[in-house]
Amino acid sequence: MNIRQLFVTLRYKLRYGSTVEWYNFWYMVLRRKQQIIPEVASIDDTIAHIVKNKSSVSRFGDGEMLLTECRAIGFQKGDPALASRLIEVLTSNEPGHLVCISDAFTDLYRYNRKARRFWRTHFYLYGRLWDKYLNPDKTYYNTFVTRPYMDFASKERCMGWFTAMKEIWKDRDVVFIEGEKSRLGIGNDLFDNARSIRRILCPPQNAFDTYEEILTEAKKLEKEALILIALGPTATVMAYDLHKAGYQAIDAGHVDVEYEWCRLGARRKVRLERKYVNEAPGGGQVAMPTDQEYEKQIIAQIK
Repeated sequence: MNIRQLFVTLRYKLRYGSTVEWYNFWYMVLRRKQQIIPEVASIDDTIAHIVKNKSSVSRFGDGEMLLTECRAIGFQKGDPALASRLIEVLTSNEPGHLVCISDAFTDLYRYNRKARRFWRTHFYLYGRLWDKYLNPDKTYYNTFVTRPYMDFASKERCMGWFTAMKEIWKDRDVVFIEGEKSRLGIGNDLFDNARSIRRILCPPQNAFDTYEEILTEAKKLEKEALILIALGPTATVMAYDLHKAGYQAIDAGHVDVEYEWCRLGARRKVRLERKYVNEAPGGGQVAMPTDQEYEKQIIAQIK
């Protein structure tokens, strides 16, 4: 990182940190509470449900909620069509399809200080969106199923969650629909128990612009394949559409990156040499893969 990049990063962190502290303070002073406190299953119960029922999964976090108002996030511009589809998925009740949300509505002290401050700020600014769309009579599943490491105050159970997750793809023919620099499973053993791995590579930013092309390519796959999608908010919608088309499709989010951080014992979000990490300084600068097996796994690429 050169001096200019370092200056930009420090300026961003100072601005971000002061903003978070400001809203975190008012959240606590005003004792802000959500009108709807949803029932959210634990990570353990979410994994068990997926394994037992071969469920499909769509996940909602802070970014997806911002996009329901057409606000841009780091790697996805605001889009009215995407906003409409996200609301459709969030309010859906498709059998065999799990809608996963954050369980940060209660017991925030499970999470580290940075995560607590973030969620208080998010609820202060955008809590009304959750109140608008959540159903108080519905059981949701846990979006942190694919983020089971970095934000937790205690790391004792994290590797156990990853081990449990491996049962989802054990002996399955897996297809990754991923950003072209995501490279799920490369350099680690997270997916070593899958029967086979294929990859459909997609744009790392604004993937929703090519949604129909990606979906058309995915529907060429056999119905027995397990489809794991790492495409930000586009994955949220695509897992839902593929489920309705007869596939088991899971919005895999940052599961591979979180596993890498867990293996490293990282205490902050750090860049990975050969994988795109949008949340880490310099995380967009990645080296080319040297694994020939990876190249063989690519069955299609959407530009």
